[in-house]
Amino acid sequence: MAIKLVRELKQNQQLSITPQLKKSIDLLQLSRLEIINKINNEIEENPFLKKDYENQPLGMFDDMSILENLSHELTLQNHLESQLDDLKLTTSEKKIALFIIQSLEENGLLKIDLDEIEEQMAFIYSVKEIKIVLSNIIQDLEPAGIGARDFKETIIIQLKRQEIPSKELEIANKILFDPLYSNFEDAKHKLEDNYSRSEIENVIKKIKQCDLSPGLGFESTKLIQPDLEIIPQDNGKFNVQFKKENFPMICLDQDLENLVKDKKNKANKELKEKMVEAKWLIRAINKRNETVQNVGTLICQKQADFLSEKSAELKPLSNLELAKELKINPSTVSRILRSKYIQTPKGALSMKSLLASSVSKTRKVTPMQLMEEIQKIINEEKNKLSDQKISDLLNKRGFNLARRTITKYRKKINLPSSRNR
Repeated sequence: MAIKLVRELKQNQQLSITPQLKKSIDLLQLSRLEIINKINNEIEENPFLKKDYENQPLGMFDDMSILENLSHELTLQNHLESQLDDLKLTTSEKKIALFIIQSLEENGLLKIDLDEIEEQMAFIYSVKEIKIVLSNIIQDLEPAGIGARDFKETIIIQLKRQEIPSKELEIANKILFDPLYSNFEDAKHKLEDNYSRSEIENVIKKIKQCDLSPGLGFESTKLIQPDLEIIPQDNGKFNVQFKKENFPMICLDQDLENLVKDKKNKANKELKEKMVEAKWLIRAINKRNETVQNVGTLICQKQADFLSEKSAELKPLSNLELAKELKINPSTVSRILRSKYIQTPKGALSMKSLLASSVSKTRKVTPMQLMEEIQKIINEEKNKLSDQKISDLLNKRGFNLARRTITKYRKKINLPSSRNR
C-alpha cells in the first residue's frame, strides 16, 4: 500500500511539471551570456519579438559571434594542466593534481572537502597525500590564489606570492584567522599594542587589493557578465541593481499582434501560438531577472560587512535560509545560484561563492571559524585536551558539536591528537 502511494505521488509530481514550467526552470539556470544568446535566437525565430530600442540602455553589443567562439578559447583547467607538464611529478601526484583541477569552481577556489576527493578517488590516495599536492603543487600554479579553500586562504596565498615582509604576513594571518578580530576596524584597535597603525593599515590595504576570484581572469572567462551590481550610497550602505547594460530588452510587435487580433484577418494557428510564446517569454525573462535580483539582494544584505570591505569573514548562509526568507523553493535558489555573478567592490564574484555553510545546527559558525576556535583552545590549553573535552568546552558555549566533528576539523588544520601533542 505504501509503495503504491509513493508511486502515485511521484506520478502526480511528474504530471504537474508542464512544458512551460520546465522552460521556466531552464531559464532560471541560464547564465547571463546564455540567456542573452537565447533572447537573440528567439528574436530571429519568433516574428512577434523585437528589440525594445526605446528602453535599451547604451552599451548593448550585437556581435554574438564572441559568444559562439567562447567554447573554443583557453579554459582555466587547460591553463593549469599545461603548467603541470612543466613539472617533474610522479604518476600519483599528476593524477591527484588533475583531479583537483577538474574539481575547482569557476572562480578557481576548491569548495569540495579533501576527504570527499579521497572518497571519489576510491581511497587510492589519502587525505594527507591530497593535501600535499594541493599545497605544494596546485597552489603554486598561476594565477596566484588558485586552489584555495576559501577567500581567506586565497588572500594569504597571494600575499605570500608577493613576498611581503614576514611581519606583514604575521599581521595578515592575525587579521584573517584570529577569532579575536571580528572586522578590520576591530583589528586596527586591538593590534596597535604590538604593531604601528601604519603597518596595520598597509596590510589591510594589501588584503583588500587581493583578487578573490583568481580563476575569473581567464580568456574563457573574460566575457563573464554579472547580472547584478552593487551601487555604493553616500550613507555607507549600498543598493543592488540588475545590470541593464548589454542585456537585450525585448517587447511584442504591436502591429503584428493587432493584425492577428483583427477578426477580419484569419490568422493561422501557428501564428497565434507564436504570439502566445512571445508573451510568455517576455514574462518569464522578467520573472527570471526579478528572482535573480531578489536572491542577490538578500545575499548582499547578509554579507554586507564582507562586501563593504569591513571584514574578510563571510557569515554562515545557506540555500535553505535564503529560500525561507524569500518564501521560494530551495531548488529555485539552487538554480538561480548557477553561473550568476555580482559586480562588487571586490570584483566580479559568483553568487554561490558568497554562501558559507555552518557546521552547527544551533549556532552559525563556518568551518573556518570552527578550525580557528579549535586552534585557539589547543594553543591555550594547560593540560592536553581530547577531542571530547574540546567538544564539551565548545558545547557549553552553544556550538552543539559531536566529538567526531572536532576530530574532522582538527585533522584539517594538521593538529595532532592529545596523545601526540
